[in-house]
Amino acid sequence: MHNARHPAPTGVVVMAHGTPGRPEEIAAFYTRIRRGSPPPPALLDELEGRYRAIGGTSPLAARTRAQVEGLAAALEATDPGRWTVRFGAKHTEPSIEEAVTRLSEAGVARAVGIVLAPHFTGPGTGEYLERAQSAGGAAGLEILPVRHWHRAPGMAGLVGRRVADAVAKVPAGTGPDHTAVLFTAHSVPVRVVDAGDPYPDQVAESAADAAAAAGLDAAGIGWSVAWQSAGRTADPWVGPDVLDEIRRLAATGRTAVVVCPVGFISDHLEVLYDLDVEARSVAEDAGLAYFDRTRSLNDDPELLAILAEVVRRAGS
Repeated sequence: MHNARHPAPTGVVVMAHGTPGRPEEIAAFYTRIRRGSPPPPALLDELEGRYRAIGGTSPLAARTRAQVEGLAAALEATDPGRWTVRFGAKHTEPSIEEAVTRLSEAGVARAVGIVLAPHFTGPGTGEYLERAQSAGGAAGLEILPVRHWHRAPGMAGLVGRRVADAVAKVPAGTGPDHTAVLFTAHSVPVRVVDAGDPYPDQVAESAADAAAAAGLDAAGIGWSVAWQSAGRTADPWVGPDVLDEIRRLAATGRTAVVVCPVGFISDHLEVLYDLDVEARSVAEDAGLAYFDRTRSLNDDPELLAILAEVVRRAGS
């Protein structure tokens, strides 16, 4: 029975990237990401090796499932019966289109579309939202898009505390002028930014907000934005690259570096391999005495409460 104030439920399409569930699914998954072009054998071998290095598969599917279930529970707790939540992935099943169709079949006429990534970029989150709106148009369902939520109330404090916790673990005696924090996000092609994409500015806003919440400037700890996980294309990608920045910081006298992957909210390949394995190895080779990263948000109840409020506002 629906809440009297909301005779018809409002839908929520929660969207995320998707990940191969088993090692034998990696080839098909990357073929799909490459828009039907199978990866060359050497690239596939490298990709499979990266997955092996983090345990065989990415935990992203489980992390995403916990986030979707936690968001649905947070919405239900404050407004019983109002929300119908469905998940759709960009590259795996159920697809974004299937999620929208299921909402329409459940009698939903309007739905909030939200991506489990805080910043907007056209080729990334923009494509998710376009697919949801296209499917909604075909199903007669209005999609209310959340384009970005990196500055939602509570985000700065949540990320800032993660940064402060990581900085607090830097060995005693390491002065602030020998410590640096790098805020990272997935790089994008330069041409995307040249076309006016807001993504780099939004990442910079998140970094500044978290740095302020963590008190980095007050403590005299330097911080900056770096980029990671650039694609292997002929196009130039936005930099500086995090690996180059780690080397540069070591060469200029820093002995401790903390990385905060502010562009991601879940443990997945770009965090567990690109940072925990690759960046850590570069840090050791560069002679840094200390390297660490902030803990991922994953299904932290505080994150899910923030997202629930974002959804409520978008659907009001």
